[in-house]
Amino acid sequence: SAAAGLYASTHPPVPLPADPGLSLVPHIFSRLPLGPAPPHSPPCLLDAATAASLSRADLRRLVSSLARGLRRAHNVRAGSVVLLVLPNSVAFPVAFLAVLAAGGVANTMNPSSSRAEIAERLRDTAPSLVLASPENAAKLPPSAAPVVLVPETFNPTPSAGHEFAPFRALLDSDADDFPSAEVGQEDAAAVLYSSGTSGRSKGVVLTHRNLIAMVELFVRFEASQYARPACDNVYLAALPMFHVYGLSLFAAGLLSLGSTVVVMRRFDVGEAVRAVHRYKVTHLPLVPPIMAALLRAKATGASSLDSLVQVSSGAAPLSGKLVQDFIKAFPHVDFIQVHSLPNFNCL
Repeated sequence: SAAAGLYASTHPPVPLPADPGLSLVPHIFSRLPLGPAPPHSPPCLLDAATAASLSRADLRRLVSSLARGLRRAHNVRAGSVVLLVLPNSVAFPVAFLAVLAAGGVANTMNPSSSRAEIAERLRDTAPSLVLASPENAAKLPPSAAPVVLVPETFNPTPSAGHEFAPFRALLDSDADDFPSAEVGQEDAAAVLYSSGTSGRSKGVVLTHRNLIAMVELFVRFEASQYARPACDNVYLAALPMFHVYGLSLFAAGLLSLGSTVVVMRRFDVGEAVRAVHRYKVTHLPLVPPIMAALLRAKATGASSLDSLVQVSSGAAPLSGKLVQDFIKAFPHVDFIQVHSLPNFNCL
């Protein structure tokens, strides 16, 4: 009904898990295909700059180990809020999923936030723990909650100092099973904040049910519409994971498919083009400004990005001219525009 603004999908309903005791992390790993053993299986997460990677087995082991460490060392339990002030990295999905596996509530924040913005968030959410990068830890007020510094990868380097020792101490368990977190579908899993464009930035609570539905409807259903096996897809994570768009894809949904996620710390058009070529990226979720940047790069002689199969745009308005210019410049790409909803609580 266009008059009422109500629309129904032509697809049949997608069944969602009925178990009220199910939470996001066990659901993701129950959906993750086993695949061949390393080194024959593609990586699950891969750092674009260094090629440091995690296999599916690594991901499960690290999430389980960190979840147990958070419960043991910091008493993270059902309802505990953990603030993540982290840039994109291979470690971000591990940290996010570990907080949820421990029973906690993840509150993600823009790592470019100012000291004042971080202080306001701390007052607003009263987290029991902060997971931060070294540069963001320096912006925390002295009276903040305990802080654990998180490295960008899990590969120790000669230059790595002792600042990450507390984080590595949380990973001393080799157990592959997740702790009994005593949370279910109706419990809070994450608190994400609005952009604040129409007023003060406001927190929105997402339950495990919300995020499980996102995995099934936003990610897995869309992938099922293609003949190409999802585990053969390589995604470039150029979008920030603290935002619901990047978080839904790179820190949750895509991990359930066995796809490879190539992580960029932040978007740079030259580095993005090189990453697409180096890692044979097939899928690129983006926002309109990134589309425009790729068009400018193409106009100055950049490659046609032949490995790309699909590009999807969302989270912001998109002009018809930009769509047509992009399709003309990259005719081999299947372009999808994702409807941007005004309030992500509808997940």
